[in-house]
Amino acid sequence: MLYCPYCGTQTKEDEHYCIKCGKYLPEDRYNRINNKTPWIKRWKLPLISSAVVLLSFLSTYIILEINTAKAKDLYIEGEEKVLKQDYQTAKALFQEALDHKNNFYQAQNSLDFMDTALSIQAVIKEATTLMEKKQFQQALTMLNKSEQKLKDFNGEAVNHIIELITKKRDTIKLNQIKYELEKEPNIDKLKLLLWEAVSIETGEATTITNNIRNQIISFVFTKASEQLNNKQFNDAQLIVKDGLKYAPESEKLLSLQTTIDKEKVAFETAQQNRIEQAMSTASQEQQTNKSNAITLKSIDLTSDDQGNLVVKGQVQNKVTIPINSIVVKYAILTKKGKEILTNEVYIYPDELYPNEEGKFEFTHYDLDEKYINLKAEVKAITWYTE
Repeated sequence: MLYCPYCGTQTKEDEHYCIKCGKYLPEDRYNRINNKTPWIKRWKLPLISSAVVLLSFLSTYIILEINTAKAKDLYIEGEEKVLKQDYQTAKALFQEALDHKNNFYQAQNSLDFMDTALSIQAVIKEATTLMEKKQFQQALTMLNKSEQKLKDFNGEAVNHIIELITKKRDTIKLNQIKYELEKEPNIDKLKLLLWEAVSIETGEATTITNNIRNQIISFVFTKASEQLNNKQFNDAQLIVKDGLKYAPESEKLLSLQTTIDKEKVAFETAQQNRIEQAMSTASQEQQTNKSNAITLKSIDLTSDDQGNLVVKGQVQNKVTIPINSIVVKYAILTKKGKEILTNEVYIYPDELYPNEEGKFEFTHYDLDEKYINLKAEVKAITWYTE
């Protein structure tokens, strides 16, 4: 078939002009055999192809943008659920966000964190069960291991979970301390329990801490006083020094420490003078007792939380000069007047100024008798003057 080389219209062999464009047709048939598509037809297919590609690209881009926007909305909603500790719902939202945008790294990290958070929730619940079964150490070990899983994460939600773990750990420790206290531990165990209680920052822990510290103070005061009464000054000093590690602000122990130091110096440097002064003091005591120079304000018997017998009392300085190293000698008797024992205890503070009051307290750990069946009676009070 022959064609017009200019417009591509089919022609007959004997035609000399194109019936469409009117141009003179070449006489050589070879130049009319080649079916040359006109310029418009030659570029139509590429243009259409380009348009299709462009539309496809735009469609893909729009779909990606829609999915990205949807993924971001789901991610933000998931973050809100995380802050409300609804980790299960948040996990589903983060997964849906990844379904809309598979290279959403923040959503993937959050999804990983949700798995960790949910596992820690389960650990906290199991730790509570173990605590109720008195398996405190196992519960604490589980919590410590679960906290290590958070080391690769950070943010407000992570801090909240750490806070939950810390609170649960403190609750378990506090229950463990109370359980140990119910078993009436010895002094060494009390010291360990004190450090455990101090590390817990709650109102209940503070109350328990004070209770343990008071038990330690009473025990140390009693044991140190016994050594002091036996003139074992070094042993008494060591006992008080150790006690002050656990109750550094105890007026009772600090006063006893001062008394021990004074007694030791006086005993080592002027034993004879002490004897003479003691004799003089005894003579003065007989005279001043008549004029109430040292007044006994009170003496009572009670018991501590462990059921140990406690002797407490107060005295007052009635003279016009300071008095120090005041010793109260008392006896514990039955209601019928039978004397069970006598003991001496130092007044604190060590030095009383005129009209100032001092206190004494002594815990007896070796008496089984109930305090309601007994009474205390002061037999003598001695002191030194400057």
